[in-house]
Amino acid sequence: MSYVSEQLEKLAAKNPNQPEFLQTATEVLTSLEPVFDANPQYEKMALIERITEPERQIMFRVPWVDDNGKVQVNRGFRIQFNSALGPYKGGLRFAPNVNISIVKFLGFEQIFKNALTGLPIGGGKGGADFDPNGKSDMEIMRFCQSFMTELYRHIGPNTDVPAGDLGVGGREIGYMMGQYKRIRDSYDGTLTGKGVPNGGLAGRDEATGYGIVFYAREMLNHFGESLEGKKVVISGFGNVAWGTAKKLEQLGAKAITISGPDGYILDEEGVTGEKIDYLLELRSSGKNICAPYAEKYPNAKFFPGEKPWGVKADLYIPCATQNEIHTADAEKMVANGCKFLCEGANMPTTNEAIEYLQNNGVVVGPSKAANAGGVACSCIEMAQNAEHLIFSEDEVFEKLENIMVNIFKQSMDACKKYNLGDNLIAGANIAGFERVANAMMFQGIC
Repeated sequence: MSYVSEQLEKLAAKNPNQPEFLQTATEVLTSLEPVFDANPQYEKMALIERITEPERQIMFRVPWVDDNGKVQVNRGFRIQFNSALGPYKGGLRFAPNVNISIVKFLGFEQIFKNALTGLPIGGGKGGADFDPNGKSDMEIMRFCQSFMTELYRHIGPNTDVPAGDLGVGGREIGYMMGQYKRIRDSYDGTLTGKGVPNGGLAGRDEATGYGIVFYAREMLNHFGESLEGKKVVISGFGNVAWGTAKKLEQLGAKAITISGPDGYILDEEGVTGEKIDYLLELRSSGKNICAPYAEKYPNAKFFPGEKPWGVKADLYIPCATQNEIHTADAEKMVANGCKFLCEGANMPTTNEAIEYLQNNGVVVGPSKAANAGGVACSCIEMAQNAEHLIFSEDEVFEKLENIMVNIFKQSMDACKKYNLGDNLIAGANIAGFERVANAMMFQGIC
């Protein structure tokens, strides 16, 4: 039995009832077989055992009072996974399904995503099983203040720098920043994803979506295709989908779908221009978006309760959440002649669906590479705060584009080094892992 197979068995026994974490660990580690074959010293130094075990796992209660005066209690998490390259960096997710498995899967992915940026940041993730939907601003503020009252003792500008994620935007970061500053008496940039008036980065909201499209452009160019004129199926309706649709239009392509909990919209004319602006209004309302969109734009079709993966397109970019594409969805894509899938959300495709797509000639751009623009810009925000500077939006997007181009190049270089053809998933995993592994080897057993 190989070192990887042996460790995956042990990992499954050690982490029962953590399917999301085991899924990403399997996807990453199986692609690293050639690296361990070429570097037996990694096994001797137990790199798999060390990299799959978080350096620190923090779980805590979050009591808060709702608008009716009733005490509510939620569970908070922070997984500080790996600091070999720098302080822990990764978002906070507020959603009712947040649990230890989801936070660990996100944190594990974050190690390699952050490494791919080339920036000095380690991997971490956190959140709470709190649902901000339907809550008043005051309820969200009270929850965020209570959450930070515990979390503050575990974070800092050179230790752990959280950001936003699903359910955590500029409002939530602002409330947490205020509480952190109040307790610590320090304005030190420990949180990123802040509003610009609080030292946040210009263009940060669009950054993840823009980065995805920059990566997709490089991917298509490598295979002799242009992004211009392409029809693109995207899912979701948050910052990632919004930024993706916006940058697609700027580069001459167009998104033809959006989706939400209520179903999806097919707009063959394109989700462009004022329609993208309207998405912002719908998103901030906290309500479902597809039905109102179809009412405002009658040429668009609303498919309640369905996903958009059966729609024929040139490129697919899932931007919603983990495991939204299953084998049945992959089969529809292949039947429609799908050639490219670029993952926008974190782990949006099941391992079985990825295998089916790759076996049928579909090029898959992995989320840990394509989605890295958000955390890259968070690190740029850290630099802005540390240097007491303000970067312009143009400066930010220039840095972002360079980072995304380099991420694609690193992935292809790893494919060439290990004779992996054009397997971008394996290439990204290897490129990210090798950077972390080298740092861990230099630091000894710790």
